[in-house]
This record gives sequence, C-alpha cells and structure tokens, in this order.
Amino acid sequence: MDDDAATTEDTTGVDGGGADAPTAEHRRPSGVDDATVEALGKLSEALEVVEDARGHLYGFHRLSGMADLTLGEAVDLFRDAGHDELADRLETELVGRNVVQGRWTFQLVEEYDDDYYATFKRLEAGARDDLVGGRRHLFEAEMKEDRRTHGRRHHEAVPHDGGEQDPAADS
Repeated sequence: MDDDAATTEDTTGVDGGGADAPTAEHRRPSGVDDATVEALGKLSEALEVVEDARGHLYGFHRLSGMADLTLGEAVDLFRDAGHDELADRLETELVGRNVVQGRWTFQLVEEYDDDYYATFKRLEAGARDDLVGGRRHLFEAEMKEDRRTHGRRHHEAVPHDGGEQDPAADS
C-alpha cells in the first residue's frame, strides 16, 4: 500500500488478486473504513492481552497446585524425620488451603473463563461479525501488505503451493 491507502479501493484489492495477494479472509470488505479496521485491530490487541493474562492465570493455577503437592511431600518428610508437631501444623494450616476466600485456583480459572473471558471472546467475535463479516486480523494483514517487499521470496502474502519459486526473486 502506498501513502494514499486511506481509501477503501487502495486497501481492499491489494495487488489486484493473484498469487502475491492476500486471501479474501484477510481483505477488508467493501465500504469498511480505516477507522473501523483500526478499532477492530485495537479490540483484537486487547483480546490478545486477555489471552496472555489467561495463560498466566493457568500458570498460577498449575504452580499453586504443584506447591501444594510439594508441601505435602515436605510434611511427610518432616513427619519421617520425627518433627510431628511441625508436620501437623503445616498439614492442618496450609496443605489444601484456599488461595482466596472459599476458592482453590481451579475455581478462579473456571470463573474467569466462564465470565470475563467468555464475554470478551463473544463481544470481540460479535464486533467482527457485525462490521467485517467475521474476518480476523484485518489490521495486521494490511500492515503486512504495507511492510513486505512484494514479489520478493520470503515476503509472500500467503504460503506458496509448494511449486517452484522464481529464483530471480532472490536476487
């Protein structure tokens, strides 16, 4: 895309189709303006942050569970070493303890997934469905078109079909 890519014509038919053009699912529909594509891109970026946060929550869940199981092993070792009072205190006060009031981490994960995460995913998909026919990553696809060197090997719009590529494109 050139500096005049603000018009729909300039961004929808990049390269006019063909082997070096993005597929239809990554071209903005006719009549969709730059502001809409930018807003959807920002919404997608926010969802990516939520996905990352969700991964950290699952990591927290797994690490907390591992800590509790390891703590149980420590309790057994203290008991084997004759430290029954310490083992009892650790076992009754800490092994299996809730990480927050009334909840283990699996409950936090479930509530996050069922409420915030599911709502975010539903609303993000709904915005894409309503505004661009469900197409994903339009902002990024247009950025790729702007940044890649058209016709150059390793800068293709889409994966090639496995056929021979023009060796002259490497020079």
